[in-house]
Amino acid sequence: MVAFSSPNRIKTFFLLAICGVLTLVAVVIGINDNPPGLLMAFIAALALILAFVHPWRTARKFTFLLLASVLGLVLFIILNITLDSIVQNPATSDAVRNLIESPANEALIVTFAMLLPAAFLVGAIGAVIMLIRNRRRPT
Repeated sequence: MVAFSSPNRIKTFFLLAICGVLTLVAVVIGINDNPPGLLMAFIAALALILAFVHPWRTARKFTFLLLASVLGLVLFIILNITLDSIVQNPATSDAVRNLIESPANEALIVTFAMLLPAAFLVGAIGAVIMLIRNRRRPT
């Protein structure tokens, strides 16, 4: 990975450290109906995405990130609707219902709910900035 190469290593580890600290802060203050906790979790997701994409210098890579986040969001919505339909079905066994409603599954859903919008934001802003930056450079 380019993010862990020699010149980029310090910035990558710094962004990963910010991600870890903000994640701990979000967990401590809570994210359930708490805007500061949600903001900390979202900024942590942004730091995680930025830790891996900060060396990118082409708009094409950021555009792929943007498209992947849109596709991921669509698939995430389909998965949530499917899981909710399974839980609401009276014929579903208690074991399957407990597995779907487990805290681990809820944590995974919250993680994806933070990472996908962060990836969308980084992809959109990065693509626009790199398009402008590369257009200004003489060839």
